[in-house]
Amino acid sequence: MSDKLQVLNKNELNKKVVRLAWEVYEKNVEEKELMIVGIKARGVELAKRLSLAIQSISNIKITNLDFTIDKRDPLNSDIISSKDIEDCNGKVVILVDDVLNSGRTLSYAAKKLLSVPLKKLSVLVMVDRNHNSYPIKSDHVGLLLSTTLQEHVNVIFGQNEGVYLS
Repeated sequence: MSDKLQVLNKNELNKKVVRLAWEVYEKNVEEKELMIVGIKARGVELAKRLSLAIQSISNIKITNLDFTIDKRDPLNSDIISSKDIEDCNGKVVILVDDVLNSGRTLSYAAKKLLSVPLKKLSVLVMVDRNHNSYPIKSDHVGLLLSTTLQEHVNVIFGQNEGVYLS
């Protein structure tokens, strides 16, 4: 990790997750259930941590759903869901990914979710680079990070946990 600049360490990353959980809770305090959809792989890990944090501060039922998307070619590949997409029908859905770069992956995931009538759809990301090429925005952001297009942002969970810029 020596060639990468650490932007957030493990402790700071965990604090961001807790703050995001409070934000989601505050905007959905009247809800009985939230569907939290994580995009594999790091979005799923972030979604799990977010779910645990929300459950620790509220009585809202949390249901997790995982999407597997070919991030290089989402248009020509199927989005695989860990549960039936119909489970989201009429519910508040929080779509979670680690980094919002161009918005392509999140746009295709949102398109899949919009195939059923939702009560509300929000997007949550740990890092928003603000280089959107697609018409999607993040409603909940851990860190807004101004970068060049050549730089790469990596959110790592587990060993060497943190947010890195290279």
